[in-house]
Amino acid sequence: MVKKHYDVLFVGSVPLGSAEDVFRAVATLVGERASRITDGETGPRLNWIEWQAPVFESHPMFQRQPTAGLEVDWRNSVAEPAWRLKGWHYLKPDADPAKLTFGPLGYAKVAKESFEVFARLKREGVVHSGCRLQISIPTPYNVLDQRLPPEQRLVVEKPYERRMLQEIDEIASSLPHSEIAIQWDAAHEIENLDGARPHWFDDPERGILERLARLGDHIPADIELGYHFCYGDFQHKHIIEPKDMGLMVKVANALSAATQRDIDWIHMPVPRSRTDREYFAPLAALRLKKGERLYLGLIHFTDGLDGARARLAAARTVVTEFGVATECGLGRRPPETIPKLLRIHAAVSDMAAEAT
Repeated sequence: MVKKHYDVLFVGSVPLGSAEDVFRAVATLVGERASRITDGETGPRLNWIEWQAPVFESHPMFQRQPTAGLEVDWRNSVAEPAWRLKGWHYLKPDADPAKLTFGPLGYAKVAKESFEVFARLKREGVVHSGCRLQISIPTPYNVLDQRLPPEQRLVVEKPYERRMLQEIDEIASSLPHSEIAIQWDAAHEIENLDGARPHWFDDPERGILERLARLGDHIPADIELGYHFCYGDFQHKHIIEPKDMGLMVKVANALSAATQRDIDWIHMPVPRSRTDREYFAPLAALRLKKGERLYLGLIHFTDGLDGARARLAAARTVVTEFGVATECGLGRRPPETIPKLLRIHAAVSDMAAEAT
């Protein structure tokens, strides 16, 4: 008899040496529990959106200027990231925004390179036949919110988003749709809506929803689509601690209703300390469409199986249908801890299934 298990989602980064190292590690230690595997965002991509800095550094219409003071009230005493201390990227005074365009951002290139490795490992039987390559991409909102001064983000947004969608089109035209999935990473959106950062356009709730839905609808319907909601993981701390899952549920419901195509999954984080029913209570109001999967990021390395068991028990008092994941990507963790963390994923998956 095949062993029962909960399905596992890997949000994004995995700090191993290469995409092949990630594929082999997940395939060996987690196996068919994962229906999608990311390439780990290894190398220069490991720190999520930092690798987009050269796009602006090398662009002839931008220059870096130091920032005066902090833009954000860091509520959890998180240290100021190095990129902010170096300053924003500003459009040069003589730049004509109407002529602003962007060249390749790199996402399509690395997706195609990773798929070559992924497909080979599937042919060799290392990766199971039903698995898809998950391509995790930060929304333009995140990159602009980090790299540009607030007063210039709307000016730059359309050309940058246009180039990002061209990257999606290149992926869709180059790779088999039945073999891939695309996840939009929405961290700054969730943090900003919860008051952690200032907004840079009117009616942010409506504006953010429209942006997320527009990006989702651009993905061809036969490519799986997911969204990763996030509160940050800088130094293993959130930018702001969520009071409960209420905001994420509200955004998920609105996004599910707003997209013209189906969403395959939405991921929501669970802080390590939240083993109480109150945190999960808003999930009672979750109204995803049939087939849209919820993943709860309740796996934590520091308290392992025991902590996950407590968070699972609390979640199940409200909702029973969900998969499991970590809160965020694994990239800010020492590489030597990854095999143990992958084994925790497998153990949580099996434990969750046995309890149903």
